[in-house]
Amino acid sequence: MTRARLEWLTPLLLTLVAAALRFTGLWHPQDLVFDETYYVKDAWTLLHLGYEATWPDDANELFTSGDTDVYSTDPAYVVHPPLGKWLIALGMLLFGADSGWGWRFSAALAGTLLVPLVYAIARRLSGSVAVGAIAGGLLAVDGLAIALSRVSLLDGFLAFFVTLAFWFVLLDRDRTEARILSSESRLGPVIWNRPWILAAGAALGAATAVKWSGLYVLAGLGVYLVVTDALVRRRAGVKEWYASAVVRQGPVSFLQLVPVAAVVYVLSWLGWLATSGGYDRGSDPNPLVALWNYHSSMYGFHVGLTSGHPYASPAWQWPLLLRPTAMWLARPETGEEWCGWSDDCIGVIGSHPNPITWYGAWAAVLLVVVLLIRRRAGRLAPGIALALTGLAVTYVPWLLYPSRTIFQFYTVAMLPFLVILLALAIGWLARPRDPVTLADPSPAEHAYAVRQARTETRAWRTVLAVFLVIALLAAAFFLPLSTGFLEPYGLWRLHNWLPGWV
Repeated sequence: MTRARLEWLTPLLLTLVAAALRFTGLWHPQDLVFDETYYVKDAWTLLHLGYEATWPDDANELFTSGDTDVYSTDPAYVVHPPLGKWLIALGMLLFGADSGWGWRFSAALAGTLLVPLVYAIARRLSGSVAVGAIAGGLLAVDGLAIALSRVSLLDGFLAFFVTLAFWFVLLDRDRTEARILSSESRLGPVIWNRPWILAAGAALGAATAVKWSGLYVLAGLGVYLVVTDALVRRRAGVKEWYASAVVRQGPVSFLQLVPVAAVVYVLSWLGWLATSGGYDRGSDPNPLVALWNYHSSMYGFHVGLTSGHPYASPAWQWPLLLRPTAMWLARPETGEEWCGWSDDCIGVIGSHPNPITWYGAWAAVLLVVVLLIRRRAGRLAPGIALALTGLAVTYVPWLLYPSRTIFQFYTVAMLPFLVILLALAIGWLARPRDPVTLADPSPAEHAYAVRQARTETRAWRTVLAVFLVIALLAAAFFLPLSTGFLEPYGLWRLHNWLPGWV
């Protein structure tokens, strides 16, 4: 197969696999799963009223049975921005709200599109179709990514917009670097024409309009832009390279990134601003002041959220995968449903990532950090730095809230960067080894060194191939935990590798 054909066929196949795993049986279960009880009903009232409204106590049963218009016009107090719910509403506008297909369509679409996006980032960072395919493929079959694409929570949308912002920054990087290196200015150029940074700002505004944790990414990417800009200016021979990046280009980068993010964020509240019925809408005659008042209340809720929950998982636990979130569980009565070779069945939807990929990715994080410190990453160093930045801004902020009630499924925003780092580490380990010889070796010594290098390369590639095969087998084994499809109870018990997985 030609390289040109691989370039388009690989992401296409990955996208088809992702779509099959996310859209097949999307209407199951015909229940509002976990926090769908909030977001789906909020989305429906947004679509009809322009703001989130309240529902009666038995609304879930009525809604899932097709009686979707039992909401009142009284405003509901919600603590997340509306964009994710507007996206859920789009699916119901297209396909109706009479089944999970309608209210989960947008989440499944975002989760599917995330796969070719991750492929594109890994492909560009590494220069390798194979590395891109590994990153995209591992994400396509990962249980956490699948589960958050098959239920209408907000975090799948957050993951998509955050990853999209990093793609835009990556598109800007090479273009801007070339302009700095070719500049003859002793102070370094001030670059205003950076459309991809404007696009990144819009994507991060959308991310923040889904969940406020997008603000951390906005701040982190802003710092990343200043630091990388300073390093490029140093390479270009700019005398005061640090001041050039911070004082001259820094404010311009801020204006390119932050205002457009703010505009996108405010636009997501247009339904609340344009109507009069939203919660706290009448707290001030000025709608923007009223919006600020509402945000102050939302902020107080978030910082004070310490109520207990059986599936709460502090951020320090996430790399260890101690407490995935069980979002839905069903135990049919014996004989009620046939389940292969057993009448004792269970259906589960949980936020379980593929454990082989997950633990392997964290090992890869340690490896690439060592490579950067020891300056052995070579041409992969800029890509590793970008992916590590993505991981840091989606993970580290949660460590600052050890007492807040948070959940392991938030890690879906980290997952794209984890699989990218794993793929980059695999690409580095699979590289051809250079022969190690003494100074002025004899022909026999050189030939022996070449054979040793080839043997080491083959050994590493064999180990990595085995790892990837095991990861794919594990993905298939854990697939029922992402879909809610019934399986024998004994088989489900085999999925629970750690006590906190039950």
